[in-house]
Amino acid sequence: MKIITIDSQKLILHSLKKRLIETGYDVEAASSVDEGIELLKKETPDLVTVDIKMPDMIGIDVLKYIKEAKLNTKVVVISGEVEEDLITDLFDYGVDEFIRKPVSLNEIVARISRLIGSVNTLEQNLAINFGVILRNKSVGIVIPCYNEADRFFKEEFRTFINNNIGYYLCFVNDGSTDNTLEKLKEIQQGNENCIGIVDCAENGGKAEAVRQGMLYLTEKSGLDFDYLGFLDADLSTNFKDFNSLIDVIERSNYKIVSGSRIERVGANIKKASKRRVISLTINYIIQRILKMNFRDTQCGAKIIDKDVVPLLFKDKFITRWLFDVEMFLRMKKHFGDKVKSLICEQPLRRWIHADGSKLSMKDSVKIALQLTKIATHYR
Repeated sequence: MKIITIDSQKLILHSLKKRLIETGYDVEAASSVDEGIELLKKETPDLVTVDIKMPDMIGIDVLKYIKEAKLNTKVVVISGEVEEDLITDLFDYGVDEFIRKPVSLNEIVARISRLIGSVNTLEQNLAINFGVILRNKSVGIVIPCYNEADRFFKEEFRTFINNNIGYYLCFVNDGSTDNTLEKLKEIQQGNENCIGIVDCAENGGKAEAVRQGMLYLTEKSGLDFDYLGFLDADLSTNFKDFNSLIDVIERSNYKIVSGSRIERVGANIKKASKRRVISLTINYIIQRILKMNFRDTQCGAKIIDKDVVPLLFKDKFITRWLFDVEMFLRMKKHFGDKVKSLICEQPLRRWIHADGSKLSMKDSVKIALQLTKIATHYR
């Protein structure tokens, strides 16, 4: 059974194609309306899936073509953020099924099977696609790594990327002297379409590692992301909480949503005692520099609208660790007082300080000096 799937988000497109092939279908993919129509001119598939909201407008042109050409092809629209009136119009165009993102892949396969049949049994499909979610937006996540080989959560990363269509993990090996790079290649194996590795020859610090990852995602990956973010390799902030940051930015006009390790009732926030004292002192100084009531700028989990990524990461940061503060100062310089409505500090439900953290008491003295440098540079 032949399927043509059309979606402008290449990361989602190729991952969905791969999953449908594993389910037993013969699948071709198109990343634009014109490309999809060209495929339809060559052969008549049993079914077409299309995202109705694409930059070139408009998946509805695919529906028009199918209707005018009188093709005997079933049509499934898989889309997000679609108004109810438009959904009604879609069925007038002859759409057979509408599925709203995010959605489980098992639901997609079940609805396709109802329309054109299935190669595999229900039990086989459930096993192949168990827990897999097709996301509404395409998200790239930078994960800086320096000598992380002994505390890598390999299975957590692999499980996450296999179960979430629409995410891309970019690991940056920041000049590690252990076998971190080998561990990263193990994680990437078999998932090259959704896991990338940037290998830096020398250790440049977290600031430069994150910047190199952002440049890779925007300039070299060949993918068009809706949002970009970064996450610590030790998963002190887990993927569930990171997804909550994405939910916030999707439903708002924020340009940055930053995780916050605020200790409160109902949250599992664990810090080493020395680290807590250091954090409180540093945060107080940072608030004075930013002139913004930030409780925790240094949390290693942030999600960013793609539109401001060039503003934040085009130029090198002047510090190795405090680039988060520099990011907010760059936003403030560009947007002025409006910046306070563009950045959200979102409390995390969980954050666990991992043993082996690279930040020492000696580093805290360096941080104080770097804050002075930042205050002078961005004045």
